[in-house]
Amino acid sequence: MVKNDILIESKIKRVIEDEAFSGTIHMKRDEEDAILMAAGYANRAEELMNKVDTRFGIASGCKLFTAVAIGQLVEEDVISFESRLTDCLDIEFPNFTPNVTVHHLLTHSAGIPDYFDEAEMDDFEDLWKQQPMYLLRDLKDFLPMFQDKNMMFNPGEKFHYNNAGFILLGLIIEQKTQLRFIDYVKRNIFKRCKMYDSGYFSLDQLPENTASGYIDEEDGTWRTNTYSIPIIGGADGGAYVSGPDMNRFWEGLLSNKLLKEPTKDRLLKPHIQVKQDVYYGYGIWINKRAEEIFKYHVMGYDPGVSFHSAVYPNSGISLTIPSNKSNGPFKIMKFLEDELIIK
Repeated sequence: MVKNDILIESKIKRVIEDEAFSGTIHMKRDEEDAILMAAGYANRAEELMNKVDTRFGIASGCKLFTAVAIGQLVEEDVISFESRLTDCLDIEFPNFTPNVTVHHLLTHSAGIPDYFDEAEMDDFEDLWKQQPMYLLRDLKDFLPMFQDKNMMFNPGEKFHYNNAGFILLGLIIEQKTQLRFIDYVKRNIFKRCKMYDSGYFSLDQLPENTASGYIDEEDGTWRTNTYSIPIIGGADGGAYVSGPDMNRFWEGLLSNKLLKEPTKDRLLKPHIQVKQDVYYGYGIWINKRAEEIFKYHVMGYDPGVSFHSAVYPNSGISLTIPSNKSNGPFKIMKFLEDELIIK
C-alpha cells in the first residue's frame, strides 16, 4: 500500500464507518495498486456486498468520455472545436443564437437553456413528474425538454454548468459517425482502455456485479433510484464503471491511447475559471494550488449515485471512488488527499 500502511488503512476504515460509505476505493500510485477497498451492499435486499470490481453508476462523471469522443472527431477532421452547432447538427433550435460552438458546449459556456438547471432546481427527481424517465432511451428524447427555450446568456460570456450542452455534443457524435453514442464510446474509448466492466446499461437490464443506487429517507427507510434517473445513460451522464476501469481510463488518456498529445493537451487546458483555483477544461475539472495544477478530476451526483475520480500529475496517483449512495466519496477523497497526496 504506502508508508504506514496499517495506520492509514485503519484511518480509512474509520472514515468509511463515519460516512456509512457504500462503494469502492481504488488508488494507483505509479501504475501499481495502492488501495483496493470495498464497503456496503451492492444489493441491500439480497445483502450482496460491493466488491472491488463492482460496477457503479457515475452520473456526470462520464462527461469526459463525451469530450474525448469529440476530440477524436476533431483529429479526424470531421469537425473542429470552433465548429458552430448549426453546422454540425441537422436539428432546428429556433431560439438559439447562431454562434454557439463546440468549444462553448464543452466548457459549459454556450448559454443555451438546460433541461435540468442545477442552479435553479434542487431535486433531479422533479423532472420526471412531467417527463417519464423510462421514455428517455435515446439522446433525441431529451430535445423536447430544452429545444425551443430561449438562450440564458451570450455564448462565451461565463461558465454555467449545463447538461443539455453535452446532450448536443452526443448528438453531433451520432450524426457524424452514424453510430449510437453509447456504441461509439464502447468501441473507441472503453475497448481501447480495456475497460471491460464498463458500459451504458438500462436500469431494467443491469448486468451482474452492478450496484443498485439507493436513496435513504429521513425516516430510516430506503428505496432504489430506479424511478429517479433516466432509464439509460448518455452523453451527459449515466455510464456504469468499476473503480479499476476508471483508473484504466486515466492511464489511457494520459498515455495518448485515446487522443494525440496536442488534442489531449487542449482537453486538459484550463479554458475557463469557475472560482478561485478551480477551472474547467473540456469535460473535466482542474484544480490548482500555488499556481500549479494539483489535480484533474471528474465528479457525478444523482439520486442514489455519488462519484469522484482524479489524477494528481505531481504524485503519480490516480484515485477513483464510486458509491451507490448519494454521498460519501467527497469526504473520503479529501481525507486521502490530506493524508497521502498534499505535501
